[in-house]
Amino acid sequence: MFRFLGPTVAALFLLFSSTALLAGQGPKPNIVLILCDNLGYGDLGCYGSKLHRTPHVDGLAAQGRRFTHFYSASGVCTPSRAALMTGCYPVRVGLGWTEPDGWVLRPRSPNGLHPRETTLAEVLRQAGYRTACIGKWHLGDHPRFLPTRQGFDYYFGIPYSEDMTPRAGTAWPPLPLMENEQVVEWGPDRNLLTRRYTRRAIGWIRRHRHEPFFLFLSHAMPGSTRRPFASPEFQGRSANGPYGDAVEELDHSTGQILAALRQLGLERNTIVIWTSDNGAPRRRPPQGRNTPLAGWGYTTMEGGMRVPFILRWPGHVPEGTTCHELTTMMDLLPTLAHLAGARLPAVKLDGHNVLPLWLGTAGARTPYQAFFYYHTNRLYAVRSGPWKLHLAISGKVRNTRAGRPMNQMLLYHLERDPQEKRNLAESHPQVVQRLLEFARQARRELGDGAPGPGCRPAGRASWAGLYRGPLVAPACSQ
Repeated sequence: MFRFLGPTVAALFLLFSSTALLAGQGPKPNIVLILCDNLGYGDLGCYGSKLHRTPHVDGLAAQGRRFTHFYSASGVCTPSRAALMTGCYPVRVGLGWTEPDGWVLRPRSPNGLHPRETTLAEVLRQAGYRTACIGKWHLGDHPRFLPTRQGFDYYFGIPYSEDMTPRAGTAWPPLPLMENEQVVEWGPDRNLLTRRYTRRAIGWIRRHRHEPFFLFLSHAMPGSTRRPFASPEFQGRSANGPYGDAVEELDHSTGQILAALRQLGLERNTIVIWTSDNGAPRRRPPQGRNTPLAGWGYTTMEGGMRVPFILRWPGHVPEGTTCHELTTMMDLLPTLAHLAGARLPAVKLDGHNVLPLWLGTAGARTPYQAFFYYHTNRLYAVRSGPWKLHLAISGKVRNTRAGRPMNQMLLYHLERDPQEKRNLAESHPQVVQRLLEFARQARRELGDGAPGPGCRPAGRASWAGLYRGPLVAPACSQ
C-alpha cells in the first residue's frame, strides 16, 4: 500500500489513519497477544535461527514490524507477566519476590496479583472489549487471583507453569486444567497443550468476531521442563530435538490463528502481537538460543530479558520494517489503552505509550531515559541509550552474569557489544556516573532488597477453597 510513498509520508499517513480511528471514525481494533514461555531471542528464523523452521512467525514479521530492543521487564515468568498485565516494574506491584514462593509463584500459594491492580484486560473490558485468557497465567491460583477476577471474561488453561507437577516435599496437586474457575481435568497430557490452546483460541475468536475482542493466548511452550512437549505429529520433526519440535508447533499454531483471522475477515482490523515472557534458560545440552545476545533466561544478561517482539496491524504498522529503539512489556497497557480509547489506571505506571514507534513515525525515539534490570527485588543493572551498567552486587545473591564477576561494575555498549564482553567502565567514568544516578533514583522509589515507597503490595489470600468442583472432573473437549 505504501510502496510508492517516501518513508516520512508513509509514516504520517499511518499516524493520521490511527488518529482518525481514535477519534471514533473507525472500528476499534481487535487485539491478539501471543505470549510464549521461555523462548529465546534467537529461536525464530526472522531473528536469525538456522535450527527452527518458523515460516508463519517469519511471515508475520514480513507483514509487520520487528523490534530488536524489546525487554520483558524480568528474566522469569511471574514478574514478567505482572509487568505485562499492569504496565509496571514487577517490584512496584510486589511480585518481584514473594514469601514463601521466591521469584515465581508456586501451586497453592497465598500470593498473587493484587485485585486492586488494574490489568490490561480490565482496561480493555471497560472500553467495550470482550476478553479471554487461554493458557498459562502464573499470577496466582487462588480464586481471587484467577484471570476471571482480573478482567477476563473467559479463561481456559493451567494457572501456573507446566513443570509444577507433584513432587517430594510439596503438597502440589496434579496440573489443574481450568475453564473459568472450575478444574475440568487433572493432569492433562502436556504434549497436547499447544494444540488444545490453539483450538480454544480459534473457537473463542469465532464466537466474538462481531465485537471488539482481546485474546491473550499464553502458550505453555517451550516451557520450563528440560524436555519440552509437542503434539505427536511434531515430535522428531525439528533439527533441535524436543525443544525445536515445541517451537515449530508454536509456529504452526500461529499460522492457524492467522488463517482464522483471514477467513473471518478480521485480518485488517486486528493487531497481532507475538513475543515471549523471557529468554531461553540454560539447559544441557543447549536447546533454546538467545543468539547474538549474552546469557540465558532467569538472568539480567541481555539474553535473559531481551526477547522477540513482532507487531502486525495491516494499514497502520508499516510492513517489513524493524525498530531498534528500546521498548518493554510494560508499554503494552498504555499503548493499547490509547488505541482502545480507554482510561489509564489512576496509579503510577512505568510503561509508556509507544504508538509512534509501533507506527514507524519518523523521528520517534524511545521514551525511556533509563531502564532497570531487577532480579527478584534487587537492582542488578541499568540501561540508558546504548549503555548498560551492571552494578556491583555483594552478599548472598544469585549470579546472573554468565560468569562475569558480580562484585564489580561492568559497563557495556550494547549496540557494539551485545555479547557483553568488553567492560568499558574504566574508560568511560562519566557514563558510569550518569547510570549510577539513574540507579540511585530507582532505589529511592522502587527499593533494592526491600520495597521502596513507590511499591504496592502483592495480593494475599487464605488457602481455603482454591479449586471448586470435584477432584475428579470429566475431561473437557479438546
